[in-house]
Amino acid sequence: MSNTSPLKDSPLGHDVVYPTHYDPSVLFGIERSLNRQSLHIPEQWHGADIWNGYETSWLNPKGKPVVALARFVIPWNSPRIIESKSFKLYLNSFNDEVVEDMASLVQRMEQDLSAVAGAAVQVSLIPLRALNGQPITALEGQSIDELDISIQDYTPQSDLLTCLPKAAVVTESLVSDLLKSNCPVTGQPDWGSVQVRYTGPQIDPASLLRYIVSLRRHTEFHEHCVERLYSDIQQSCQPERLLVYARYTRRGGLDINPWRSSHADSVEEPRLARQ
Repeated sequence: MSNTSPLKDSPLGHDVVYPTHYDPSVLFGIERSLNRQSLHIPEQWHGADIWNGYETSWLNPKGKPVVALARFVIPWNSPRIIESKSFKLYLNSFNDEVVEDMASLVQRMEQDLSAVAGAAVQVSLIPLRALNGQPITALEGQSIDELDISIQDYTPQSDLLTCLPKAAVVTESLVSDLLKSNCPVTGQPDWGSVQVRYTGPQIDPASLLRYIVSLRRHTEFHEHCVERLYSDIQQSCQPERLLVYARYTRRGGLDINPWRSSHADSVEEPRLARQ
């Protein structure tokens, strides 16, 4: 079921026919290890990739359509990520599939996705009415986007990151909505917001903003960008504790929200203005 052929063989960037019946074979896994070879990855790490699926539907035993919001949690230490277009094709393969009940669909999705990721994937399906009143909010922390600075670099350079002179040790959360990178296959832009939560020598917020913007022309998947952010901040600024969390805007009915932390932690899951 898990296709781990070269990325050029994935459905991304190719014309494909949407499946007309349930088909887990369309799922395509991408090895995490290939991208991590160029990064300083800690031995002890925590985090997950949280996906939200806004176009999830199936048929009940009477043939009546059911819709829901789907939430998927893929652990950071799964050997593979799941390529997003293949994920979309997989979810759409349920559109005309008769399913006994929501619990059986969750079980089937968990089995299929876990087989491709190589680790246990958690799936939950949420009725739309349960989301009434969900607020639009922002990532918690101090926004650095209004800093009046000049920027010239649009490819990632870790040496842009610095701490303040004679920096005291602080605990703070810095947030930017200016994260942008590009799909490594199609070149399409990926837009997101990022939170950097840390304890350590105080990071120069202008240097952090320059570094976040330096990914603007970079080509890498969402999960890989967050790991690059984490790795470069950890290496350059040496915080005692670090969490990097990005929430990306949706594409094809899916948004991806990866986080990585030096310690066992948890993250809020706000719905941002662009989600």
